[in-house]
Amino acid sequence: MKNKFALLIVTFFLFSAFKADKPTITIFMIGDSTMANKSLTGSNPERGWGHVLPGFFSEDIVIDNHAQNGRSSKSFISEGRWEKVISQVKKGDYVFIQFGHNDEKKDSIRHTDPGTTFDANLRRFVNETRAKGGIPVLFNSIVRRNFVRPQDEEINKDTRKVPGQDVLPQEGEKLFDTHGAYLESPRNVAKELGVAFVDMNKITHDLVENLGPQESKKLFMWVPANTVPAIPQGREDNTHLNIYGARVVAGLVVDAIAKEVPALAKYVRHYDFVVAKDGSGDFFTVQEAINAVPDFRKKVRTTILVRKGVYKEKLVIPESKINVALIGQEGAVISYDDFASKKNRFGEETGTSGSASCYVYAPDFYAENITFENTSGPVGQAVACFVSGDRAYFKNCRFLGFQDTLYTYGKNSRQYYEDCYIEGTVDFIFGWSTVVFNRCTIHSKLDGYATAPSTDQGKAYGYVFYDCKLTADEGVEKVYLSRPWRPYAQAVFIRCNLGKHILPVGWDNWNKKDAEKTVVYAEYESTGPGANAKARAPFSRQLKSLKGYEPEKVLAGSDDWNPVKNGNALFEIIR
Repeated sequence: MKNKFALLIVTFFLFSAFKADKPTITIFMIGDSTMANKSLTGSNPERGWGHVLPGFFSEDIVIDNHAQNGRSSKSFISEGRWEKVISQVKKGDYVFIQFGHNDEKKDSIRHTDPGTTFDANLRRFVNETRAKGGIPVLFNSIVRRNFVRPQDEEINKDTRKVPGQDVLPQEGEKLFDTHGAYLESPRNVAKELGVAFVDMNKITHDLVENLGPQESKKLFMWVPANTVPAIPQGREDNTHLNIYGARVVAGLVVDAIAKEVPALAKYVRHYDFVVAKDGSGDFFTVQEAINAVPDFRKKVRTTILVRKGVYKEKLVIPESKINVALIGQEGAVISYDDFASKKNRFGEETGTSGSASCYVYAPDFYAENITFENTSGPVGQAVACFVSGDRAYFKNCRFLGFQDTLYTYGKNSRQYYEDCYIEGTVDFIFGWSTVVFNRCTIHSKLDGYATAPSTDQGKAYGYVFYDCKLTADEGVEKVYLSRPWRPYAQAVFIRCNLGKHILPVGWDNWNKKDAEKTVVYAEYESTGPGANAKARAPFSRQLKSLKGYEPEKVLAGSDDWNPVKNGNALFEIIR
C-alpha cells in the first residue's frame, strides 16, 4: 500500500512538472487607446482591437495587453510602463508595438517627432525585446474615420464631438489621412532592423473607405444620446472602435499577422461570434450569441467561441438556429440551478423538463469543450442538458448534476457523445433518443442507476456505449447499469470498463416484471471489477458479436449520418 502511495506521489509530481514545463507563448501589447482594453462600466461599448484579440488565437497563446488610453511611445516609457512589460518578456514571447495617435499630440509629455525621437523609441522597444529573446512586431496606427479634408492644424486632432456641438463640415466619399509621417516611422524602423511590420493603417483605410462615410460609422463610437449609461450624452467619435468595429479590425489584422509572422499562423482562429465575460467578445452571454445566429442558415456552420467563465443562464437553442457549433475554451461552463419541484412565476412546479440549464432543439448542433451543469444539488430531478434536436454531437464536454443530468429527449433524435464526462446519481442519463457514447466516462456520485432509457416500441436502437469507463465516488457500491423508464428500453454496453460499484446483477426491472420481456439490455466483452457475465439479471444478455451494433449503423437513420467517420463536418441535407 505504501509503495502504491509513493508511486502515486511520484506520478503526480512528474505530471505537474510536465505541465509546468509546457511552453506558453505570451503576446505583450503596448500602444494607445485604439489597442487598449476598456472599462466595461455602464455597458461601455468602446473596445481597442487588442481587447478582442484573445478571441482570434488558440489557448496556446496568452494575450497580455498593456496598451493604455492617451499614451505615446514617450509617455509609455516615462511612466515606467515599458519597464514593467520588458521585465516579464521571456524567450519566444512577442511584443506588439503600436503608437502614433498620441505621439502626434503637441504637449511635451507625449510629443515625439517622426524620423527622430519617435523612431528612437521604436528602436528601443525592438532592441530591448530582442535582448530578452523576444520577437518584436511593429504596427502603424489605425485610420481615423475622416471623410473631410483636414486643415493644417487639425491633422493631429481626433475628429470627435458631442452630438449637437461643433458641427463638422460636409463629408465626401474620400477618406483623408490624419497621421502623416507618423505612419512611416514604424515601417522604416521595421525595415532598418529586420522586424515584422503590419500596415494597420492600410488595412483599416481600405476597410473604412470601402464602407463609405455612412456605413463606416458602424465601426466607431457613434453612440446616440440616452442609449448607453456610460455615455448619457452620446458621442460621435471617429477614432475609437466599438465592439463590432474592434472585432472586424482584429479579424483583418490577425490574418496580416499570420502572413507577416508565419510562426503565429497555426494559432490563429476565426469564429463568427465570441462570447466573453471580460468584454473581449461580441457578447457577454451565450444566449445573445445564439439569438444573433440567422434563422435556418444553411450550408455553413455558425461558430461561436465561448471563452473561459461560468455563464449562469438558461440557454435555449431553438429549432430555427440550425448548424450551430459552440466551442469552449478551458473553463467554459453553462450553468443554472433550476429543479423539478422549484416553483415558477405562476406558483407551479417547474417539472423535470423545465429544470434544464441548456435546451437543444435545433438539428445539427455541435458542442466541444463545454461544461453543462445544474448546480441545484441533490434536490430531485435537475437537468443539466436537454437535447431534442437530431444529429447532435458533443465532443469532450462535461455534464454535471445529480438526478437526471442528461435528458436525451427527442424521440427521433440521434445523438453522439465522444470523450465526454457525465456524472450524476439516479437515472442521470435518460430519455427516448438513439444515442452513441464513445470513450465517455460515466461517473456515479451515489448509489443508484446510471441510465433510464425510454426507447419507443419499434425503435432499432436506444443507448449504445462503446469503450466507456464507469467510475464512482469513494464509497459508492450499488449502481445498476440501467432500469427501464419505458417498457421497450434499450441499453447496450460494448467493451466498457466497469468499476466495482456496478452490482453483479447489473440490471434492474424498476418493479416492472412485464418489461423484462420487452427490454433490450446487453453487454459485449465488459471488463473491470464490475464485469460479471454469469451473475447478470436473466432478462439481459451477452452479445456474441457486434453485427448490427456498428456505430455508423446505430446512427445511420435514413440519411446515413456518420459522425464517427466524418466528425463534425456539416451534414448536407435539403431543407
